Amino acid sequence: MTFRLSILSLGMLAVFSGPVLAQEAAEPTHVEMFNAAGENVGMVTIKPGPEGLLLSINMEGLVPGPHGFHVHHTGNCSDHDHFKGAGGHVKTDDGDQHGLLNPQGPEVGDLPNLIVHQDGSVKAEIYAPDLKMSGDGKDNIMDTDGSAFMVHEQADDHKTQPIGGAGERIACGVIKEAE
Repeated sequence: MTFRLSILSLGMLAVFSGPVLAQEAAEPTHVEMFNAAGENVGMVTIKPGPEGLLLSINMEGLVPGPHGFHVHHTGNCSDHDHFKGAGGHVKTDDGDQHGLLNPQGPEVGDLPNLIVHQDGSVKAEIYAPDLKMSGDGKDNIMDTDGSAFMVHEQADDHKTQPIGGAGERIACGVIKEAE
């Protein structure tokens, strides 16, 4: 009986320590955010978890108030005018509709609004349970063409198609492997 208990204990140790060790070994990814003038306005740090990603947002120089915040499917912020090269939101299925409050949604790139303080800064943590840093699915934000974080000029109502009425794209950051 002691022998079985020891094997069971070792098995449980392997099960419980595996994800913790894998999570500790994953290095954070840092994404610099730029406004339409090409000026650095801060950073988003991505920390992979056992399921999903933890996003730590630290930005300044934004207009106070709520702003839509999304992950777009292409890592291209070169067009500073409107950042259109980043494409639309990351989604896993073409039938997905925009909005955290939409019964036919959300797209996996839909995230909560950022609330910018009166001094133009925002510090927040957002958990994105459906996004991944690897794998074959469309929810992999580190695929061959990367992805982009996008800040919009207005709040996202989390229902209206296609972007929740969030307006123009005002800040963008390319998510890609370090070179």
